[in-house]
Amino acid sequence: MAQRNTWQREAVRDALASTDGFVSAQDLHAAIRDKTGIGLATVYRTLASFAKNGEADSLQSPEGENLFRACEMTEHHHHLICRRCGRTVEIEAGAVERWARETASKHGFTEAQHVIDVFGVCAECAARAA
Repeated sequence: MAQRNTWQREAVRDALASTDGFVSAQDLHAAIRDKTGIGLATVYRTLASFAKNGEADSLQSPEGENLFRACEMTEHHHHLICRRCGRTVEIEAGAVERWARETASKHGFTEAQHVIDVFGVCAECAARAA
């Protein structure tokens, strides 16, 4: 069932689209709360809906926080994410896809899904630290 396109959903969509990299629901809410009056629960529900229908990427940070970003690719993909600045690169990983299918099959699993995100330090942040 499709979600109604309310002004709240549009406000969250616009705020997410204008954010570079991944953002938490709390940070996105803080950015739009004063201007829109939207509640944190609405932001959470909307971001979860966007992630479910492919409008947003969702991942869990190394600290365990759910982060979101407007999705640029419609097909299944993975990310390289800088732990310092949040820069994100969408990548394809054919070897990972084959490994996931083969591993699932080897153990009798079907319809396997996976999420793989690689966290590191981007070249720019590494150069700044040097």
